[in-house]
Amino acid sequence: MSARALAALLVAGLSLTACSSGGSGSGSGSGGSSDAGAPGAQALDQASGVTTVEFWHSMTGKNAEVLNGLVGQFNAAHPGKIEVKAQFQGKYDELVTKYKAAVQQKGTPALAQVYDIGTRFMIDSKQTVPAQAFADKDGYALDDLDANIRNYYSVGGKLQSMPFNSSMPLLYLNEDAFKEAGLDPAQAPKDLNELGELAKKLTKKDGDKTVRYGFGAAIYGWFVEQLLAESGAMYCDNDNGRSNKAGKVVFDSAQGAQIVQWWADLVKGGYAANTGRNTDDAQAAFKAGTVAMHLESTGVLRGYTEAAKFGVGTAAFPKVNAADQGGPVIGGASLWISGPGHSDAEKRAAWEFEKFVSAPEQQAVWHTGTGYFPVNKKSLDDPKDKEWVAKYPQFQTAIDQLKATKPTPATAGCLLGVMPQARKGVETAIEQTIAGTKPAQQALADAAKELQPAIESYNSSVG
Repeated sequence: MSARALAALLVAGLSLTACSSGGSGSGSGSGGSSDAGAPGAQALDQASGVTTVEFWHSMTGKNAEVLNGLVGQFNAAHPGKIEVKAQFQGKYDELVTKYKAAVQQKGTPALAQVYDIGTRFMIDSKQTVPAQAFADKDGYALDDLDANIRNYYSVGGKLQSMPFNSSMPLLYLNEDAFKEAGLDPAQAPKDLNELGELAKKLTKKDGDKTVRYGFGAAIYGWFVEQLLAESGAMYCDNDNGRSNKAGKVVFDSAQGAQIVQWWADLVKGGYAANTGRNTDDAQAAFKAGTVAMHLESTGVLRGYTEAAKFGVGTAAFPKVNAADQGGPVIGGASLWISGPGHSDAEKRAAWEFEKFVSAPEQQAVWHTGTGYFPVNKKSLDDPKDKEWVAKYPQFQTAIDQLKATKPTPATAGCLLGVMPQARKGVETAIEQTIAGTKPAQQALADAAKELQPAIESYNSSVG
């Protein structure tokens, strides 16, 4: 599907939200600090009976189990007053599609978990009450939220949604493969050049057959976003869409081309596995020991340590060049409170739940149960959390990496209404460069050009 066709679909959904905005959600597009749409605590005091909060989420498996436990704990603390009803709505993309349909039908959930790259859309939908509005109403301090995580979900210095499940990228290492090759896994590569040289040394052949590649990662646009942020470079204009709405992508920069060409050269040289876009396939290759170094999220750490039959090591995500001063962009999702069509009691009850799940104790439960990074800094001081990090010392890498990252527009990540399409465009550029049909610079420039109509259509639809 072309970028133009994708844009038409997105605009179809957005035109509904843009024209039906108003009421308590009308201030969310500007990132303003007005608390007009945020009811105070009296909204619940004045409500009769039980206030029900319909909560849409995308968690499965163990993550859903832990989430349902937190929901049950919250409900038990508010008997006869608030009941949060957690409802699985499919993967992140599916949930956003359902949210758009719910806007048309005037039946949005009071609370929704939306992935990071849905942030621009949620702001522009004007269907939500910013978390900042509630915090301002209550005089509620947000300082305990990690600065880099807060940075992603803020516009104009105002928090738009409550961070909940955050992840970040790591470099995973097969420590046994390092030792077999006479290398020290404690001496992990710090930039792409070092990573490439190590990949050559870690590649193992049996005749003409490669039994272990030095490097491997899914062809996933998120990794390019991370590497650009690590280099301190922008992904889109207007300070990554932070100072003003992004009008174009700039991933076809010298840094972008360097990243994609580096990746393609390793694959073409036989030192990196090409498992395609499916992340499951790339993860399986690492767990099977057929890839020695691997890029992935902190979210897979626990699964890797339990599944692998070798020592799993972690290192900070590599820089593009050794002197780069950037850092990683957090991933995951946040919680959004719907405004139009919801009573003050519902909105207030949703806020109470947001405060509950972002508190230190609950974030420690979430962190240790799922592996997601705790959004509340104080969670890391919780005895149970300390015990968990001691059991999985590989996670300390993520803690150190985030602490070392200075919040900047580059590390905040790009806010773009058509970010899912942009990510796919970069993936196509990687594939074209690997196939040799285009050099990296040309492939990225073409991807940026093809995406432009979608960006313009989106921006004109939301004003």
